[in-house]
Amino acid sequence: MTNIDQSIPTVSVKRARIPAFAFVLTTCVGVIGSNSLALGPIAPDVARSLGADVPAVMTASAAFGLGTAASAAFLGRLIDRHGPRRMLATALLLLAAGLGGSAVAPALPFLVVAQLLVGMAAGIALPAIYTLASVIAPAGRESETVGLVLTGWTLSMVAGVPLSTAIADLAGWRTVYVVVAAATLIACAAVRLAAVREDSGGKATSPLAALGVRGVAPLLAACAAFMAAFYGVYAYIGDHLHAVLGLPVSANGLVAVSYGFGFGGAVFLDRLIDRLGAGRLLPLIFLAVAGIYVSMAAASGSYVAMLAVVFLWGLANHFGLNVLILRLTALDPARRGAIMGLNSGVTYFSLSAGTIGFGSVYASAGFSILPLAAAGLMLAAALSAALAPR
Repeated sequence: MTNIDQSIPTVSVKRARIPAFAFVLTTCVGVIGSNSLALGPIAPDVARSLGADVPAVMTASAAFGLGTAASAAFLGRLIDRHGPRRMLATALLLLAAGLGGSAVAPALPFLVVAQLLVGMAAGIALPAIYTLASVIAPAGRESETVGLVLTGWTLSMVAGVPLSTAIADLAGWRTVYVVVAAATLIACAAVRLAAVREDSGGKATSPLAALGVRGVAPLLAACAAFMAAFYGVYAYIGDHLHAVLGLPVSANGLVAVSYGFGFGGAVFLDRLIDRLGAGRLLPLIFLAVAGIYVSMAAASGSYVAMLAVVFLWGLANHFGLNVLILRLTALDPARRGAIMGLNSGVTYFSLSAGTIGFGSVYASAGFSILPLAAAGLMLAAALSAALAPR
């Protein structure tokens, strides 16, 4: 008898690759994050150099946040008219100029104005980056692409902050801004030279009109609660560890690293979001973050336990931010720039609100109540996300 092979050949379906340009966008996020996180650790050196005290120096950080929020909310709409790549390249040039001004600042007011310019540039750059991430993402790998771009925040936290302090010790705080400005110009050149197909020449949408898109308002409300909870708790962990647990200030660095590793490590699980669907996941993720905050309150008396909880916090927050961006960018592709501008504006306004509001609670009741308050905000975020149309 003749041996007939009747096996059915298997067909391998290759998944579309994430474009290399996503790594450029990751670098852009890392550069912006490095500036936003660098001033705190080097503030004592800046204060001595400019003849000011540390709280006065940190007004430059406040100016950065205010500039980012206002610019994102009111200028993000230009991304829809001129295209996200062009706007990102322009914003990076302004960012480099502001960083250069920070490096040569002869007095504190000059530094504050320079950081305000940096914030205005970041307010355009961040929505443009998130818009581009959704534009270049291959079908079925949207969450992986956005997640990869978001790891830029991990780069700035795990690598950017330690490098900034090392550079400040070796060559002075001004060199920190020179290095970040140089990295920004390199990123700008990469953005300009990249071959990215995008829709441009559209119509700029007013912030009010973008807010009227169905689903935007509840998702932005969820964003506000999500970000206020994060910044409100993160701002006071370091002081709690130092004042209550008696740990050295250097212990705060390991907390940042633990959070960064959790946030960055989540990128390897982002494909689960594409499989399960972003629409149904967001309320569940926010509920998980609420549970982590409750665990943090219980673990606040142990440094080791706090490190473990902070790692899970970074992991869950990565998923929350990833899915939130996916939901917002999918609501109206023609108005992505304006919508992401509102998202960044809400984020940075929530930074200020969370820091100030939680600060008064921390001063009167201590740290352990803060995660519980944050858990309450996350329950509100989960409810808002559940009400948003998919």
